[in-house]
Parts: sequence; structure tokens; C-alpha cells
Amino acid sequence: MPATAPTVLATSIGFDSRSRGPYDWAPGPVFDLAFELAGAPGRPKVCYLGTATGDDPARVGGFYGAFAGGDVAASHLSLFSMPTVADVRTHLLAQDVVWVGGGSVANLLAVWRVHGLDEVFREAWQAGVVLGGVSAGSLCWHVGGTTDSFGPDLRAVTDGLALLPFSNSVHHDSEEQRRPLYRQLVADGILPAGYATEDGVGLVYRGTELAEAVADRPGKVAYRVVPGADGTVIETCIEPRRLR
Repeated sequence: MPATAPTVLATSIGFDSRSRGPYDWAPGPVFDLAFELAGAPGRPKVCYLGTATGDDPARVGGFYGAFAGGDVAASHLSLFSMPTVADVRTHLLAQDVVWVGGGSVANLLAVWRVHGLDEVFREAWQAGVVLGGVSAGSLCWHVGGTTDSFGPDLRAVTDGLALLPFSNSVHHDSEEQRRPLYRQLVADGILPAGYATEDGVGLVYRGTELAEAVADRPGKVAYRVVPGADGTVIETCIEPRRLR
């Protein structure tokens, strides 16, 4: 059964590494949460999109390896050099969960729009497919955020899919430019108020409201970031629920 409300799981949580190679991945508890949000199907269908890294085949292989031998129906959608499924809309609407990998959110958004995925994802979200992802796969569902898509100096991205009427900051604690730039962009009104996640933290949205923050490790938090008076910003800590 689909999610009971349009659901986004936007995170700074990637796959766990088994430490036997850079793409020897394990799914980690965030995927258990994603499947739970999708109604706990007996054999959940999850589709991976690696558009933000140019559909890197090593990452696609890592995704399949993470779920190999389990009770998950894994698939992927690559768009380079042509879509890997005959009917993109039908394939995505048939999923329980879509998981979007990190990388260049600017390139991801441009390629998705060329293929009409902006409209497909809105339809899938409204139909109860859980839309999730890490880093670029978190930013894309929001109005915008901060990105290194254009080079080592972070810049604002303001043309996200805007399923969620908020801005978003990922890796809020581990990349030194993220927090100050995000705060400034919100204070200046370039980005709307929004939410930030430290590494290991995710945000669960039901409809267009934040339902909860979650974390797969201790000592990590999320933040609500809103503009204050006279060009200031107010950052409020959100304690996440710890995933097993």
C-alpha cells in the first residue's frame, strides 16, 4: 500500500559502508524507515536515481549490492545516455520508495526537467510514493539550498522542485561553508525559512509539514532556520529520534 500522505525523507544519510571498497554498501536503518513510511510492503520496491553523479555505474552497482539477497525489489533509473526503462512515469509510479543519490543538484534538476521528471515526481509524491535521498537527493525536493554544483565555493540554488515550501541545508556540521552561507541566504531572503541536517540526520515530511527528524547515530541534530529582525537569522535545534 502507498504512504498514507505525500511523504519525503530528506537526509544527510547515505548508505553504510562495509569497508571492503568505496561502493560496498549496506542499506542502513534509514531504508527500514523509508519502507515503513511506504506502508511496510512485504517486498518493497525501491528505485535508485544517480543522476547527480551522471549515473555513475559504480554507484548503481553499489546500490544493487546493498540490497542483494534481501526481500527488496531493487531497480534503477539512469538517464544517460537514454532512460533505462521504457516508460519512466509508469516505472516511478510503481515504486514504494525512490532514493536519489548525492552529487550535483544543479545538474540533476536540469536533466530531470529535460525528461519531464519534475512533473512525474509531483504525481508520484501525491500518489504515495515515498521520495527520499541524501544531499542533492535531499535538496531537490525543497525550494533550494546551498550547493557545490558550480565549484568549490558554495552558491545558492533556488530552483528546486519545491514540493516542500522550505529551503534545505545538508552536511550542516561537516562542510565549513554550509552553515554560514545558508544562514546568510535565509537572513537576506534569498532562500525561504527551512531546515538543516547534520551528517547522519534526516527529515520526514508528511504533506508539506515536518513530521520529525531522525538520526542513525548519536550526537547529531537538525535545525529550523528562519529569518529574524534586521537581517539576522534564528536557528532552533531539533532533537532527532534515534533510528535503531
